[in-house]
Amino acid sequence: MPTFTLPSALQAELDIRKSRFIAYAIPVADRDAAMEELRRLREAHPTATHVCWALLAGGQSGMSDDGEPSGTAGRPILEVLRHHDLDGVLAAVVRYYGGVKLGAGGLVRAYTDAIATALQDAPRVERIALASLQVEIGYPDEARVRRWIEQENYALEASAYDMNVQLTIRLPVTAIDAAREALRDMTQGRAVFPESV
Repeated sequence: MPTFTLPSALQAELDIRKSRFIAYAIPVADRDAAMEELRRLREAHPTATHVCWALLAGGQSGMSDDGEPSGTAGRPILEVLRHHDLDGVLAAVVRYYGGVKLGAGGLVRAYTDAIATALQDAPRVERIALASLQVEIGYPDEARVRRWIEQENYALEASAYDMNVQLTIRLPVTAIDAAREALRDMTQGRAVFPESV
């Protein structure tokens, strides 16, 4: 079953009984990338009362009520992400407290509505799992292989030079078999594949 993510970051803002709720839905690769986005949001909103969030990213999930009563912010945000079948997404809601207490039910509704508004009619793209493929080739084949990596829009993760050239290519998991075949063809069978990382 395919999983979906967002092609780009989304934002929405709601005013609920004098409090401002600014919702962000940001595509991220993993938990580390999500924590970096949260750091940026906190820098961008230094006077915010709360920055509550939830994350679903390939089995790395997490959430935080960031000082709101337990279960009133992070969990509702996470449920909205699950409802939209999204993965690889950080959902965060920045709250500026406006002086009127909302109560637990009001907070759950506010955080749910804020992130649901940001995701309303959001375009979704299939999330493709990536893997690394290591290939060992001779120096004469390097330029041809590098051109092929570029043409295929794969990423060159690492290169090492010894008796041969070792390249580590980042590409969709589904493309590994075809990539091995293409590399063997273009090097007349000289490409060797040590155990991939």
